[in-house]
Amino acid sequence: MLRMRPNARILMCRPDHFSVDYTINPWMDPNGWARDERVLSVGAHREWGRLHRTLVQAGAEVELVSPAPGLPDLVFTANAAVVLDRKALVARFRHAERRPEEAHFEAAFRMLQRRGVIDTVTTLPDGILLEGAGDCVWDDTRQMFWMGYGPRSDVAARDVVAAEFGVETIALELADARFYHMDTALSPLPGGEVMYVPCAFTAIGLGEIHARTAREQRIALTIEDAQKLAANAVCIGRTIVLSGCSDLLCATLQERGYTVVATPLPSFLRSGGSAFCLTLRLDRRSGGAGMSVTRSAA
Repeated sequence: MLRMRPNARILMCRPDHFSVDYTINPWMDPNGWARDERVLSVGAHREWGRLHRTLVQAGAEVELVSPAPGLPDLVFTANAAVVLDRKALVARFRHAERRPEEAHFEAAFRMLQRRGVIDTVTTLPDGILLEGAGDCVWDDTRQMFWMGYGPRSDVAARDVVAAEFGVETIALELADARFYHMDTALSPLPGGEVMYVPCAFTAIGLGEIHARTAREQRIALTIEDAQKLAANAVCIGRTIVLSGCSDLLCATLQERGYTVVATPLPSFLRSGGSAFCLTLRLDRRSGGAGMSVTRSAA
């Protein structure tokens, strides 16, 4: 008989300790969170659960990192590591508030390695910052990473990523504090299109994007969609899961053959995160070797 492997393997973390306790980007308002903490916490659990169900229904298999008290942003597993070809390069964070996550994530990847989900786990050289897949977004069509630097990650991480994974890595400077990670500003789609936020990049960065994408492949987001973090989307096959977007963007994506699923994440938007931030793909392969159909005995 035919047995379908999962369309994606994704790492997530339940929001048991999620809150906005500090300010490390313009979205975060600890005082505003504190005023409505109970309601927002309940909302975060409901929103995360809906996202989890949506991803599973789209064909994803989800691995879980254990939540930990005192680590409110652990829920944003995209920042845990860069993962490709069953190799994990564990993140190093710029802000002191998030640095305790590093050991927790490394332990989680060591466990995944023991279970055979990941083959190798490595750490960054001393003094180099890279906040995981949040700043290192894989483009399967072009077989390359789009890496953001400036607000959180170091441009020097580009050479580390290129050497570790043996793939082209293009470093683009992020120029708008609202779009502090690459995953808030750019999303490669399965059909070769690239959604991006023009104001998030320098003129040089926009030139790099234009040089690597045909005009018809570019989907420049309006500021309305950018502020909904529509670029922070999860793609599973031809399904695009995001927190929300305009009717125009939804129609544009549908015309290109995508199914758009909006699963609102307002609690996480208060921390500057959305659907992509809450997930980390573990099954990305270079050379187009993704998950597929296999045969098993009846």
